[in-house]
Amino acid sequence: MSLNYLKTFFKFTSAIFLFTNLAACSQGKFDNATQTEINQAKNYAIAKNSVEKPAWNNIDIQTLTGHSDAIWSVAINPQQNLIATASEDNTIKLWNTKTRKLVRTLTGHTKGVLSVSFSPDGERLASSSKEGIIKIWQVETGGIVKTINASEKAVRSLTYTSDGKKIVNSDWANDIKIWDAETGDLIRTLKGHEGGVFAIAVSPNNKIIASVSKDKTIKLWNLKTGELIRSFAGHEDNIRTVAFSPISSVSPLSKEGIIATGSVDKTIKLWDVETGKLVNTLSDHSQYINSVAFNSDGTILVSAAEDKTIKLWDVNKGEVIRTLSGSGAGVNSVIFAKGDRVIISGSAADDNKLRIWENK
Repeated sequence: MSLNYLKTFFKFTSAIFLFTNLAACSQGKFDNATQTEINQAKNYAIAKNSVEKPAWNNIDIQTLTGHSDAIWSVAINPQQNLIATASEDNTIKLWNTKTRKLVRTLTGHTKGVLSVSFSPDGERLASSSKEGIIKIWQVETGGIVKTINASEKAVRSLTYTSDGKKIVNSDWANDIKIWDAETGDLIRTLKGHEGGVFAIAVSPNNKIIASVSKDKTIKLWNLKTGELIRSFAGHEDNIRTVAFSPISSVSPLSKEGIIATGSVDKTIKLWDVETGKLVNTLSDHSQYINSVAFNSDGTILVSAAEDKTIKLWDVNKGEVIRTLSGSGAGVNSVIFAKGDRVIISGSAADDNKLRIWENK
């Protein structure tokens, strides 16, 4: 019997074992003994995912220049092979992910651009700035579709919901606002924070908004009704960034997924979405955390910090997998792309670079 045959047989029987157990579980026919088998099946899925992940041992770094000041935010548009960068130089730049060349520069903001987000279909780009303005751009032409006077203070972050129907933003006036993405009409204002709201994130199922603030709290809101679900705390200083794990992620940490938050206290904390309880604290950065993002299955977290490094974390173990160095200043924004084999980052003033870190 050949080695290849044994490998194929193992994969086939393991897959049958996994799906048979999960299907039976959904019918409510399992006793305690069989529940152990289900857990073993889940552990197999986690182990299989970990084997197939990029090792990040051989990394190619490409540095793109063009901005004259800090890059505050980066976003990816896989449909049109574009990266958007938002800068303190009042501009947004669009870069081709294949050629790594500048496609166009979007001008129209009169103060630093703090956040960018592509619509799910890739046709539009939303941006927010220090002058309290949100602009919606036509990606293909670079034209401005709509300008929204969103706040009297800086609009710190924004994002499209995953269905593309709404835009959610946070601002230095301590508010979160929900907008109709098509008309630009204000749907609702959420109040409750006692300090400027650094960042927001929307759950993949479009049910929950997570917000983090200078007041050191994390708040979860019902996206549909605007009601506050819960508020919790644990960081010792301002919280600058927040991200939801993917809805499809298999994790022993939480049945309903987790939220990652990064703070000026130099730590990343993982929280149970359902209960708001602290799951784990990740500590290895030497300066404050600016950005966090999960990979597509929620098992790896990437973080960017003022210490000029990017770190990859094993979410389940709470351990650093790899530290990426090379930025000439603090790293302000970081995301995964290209099937989790690429990390895109934007750096602070004195560097102003877009970097593409590709696992070879």
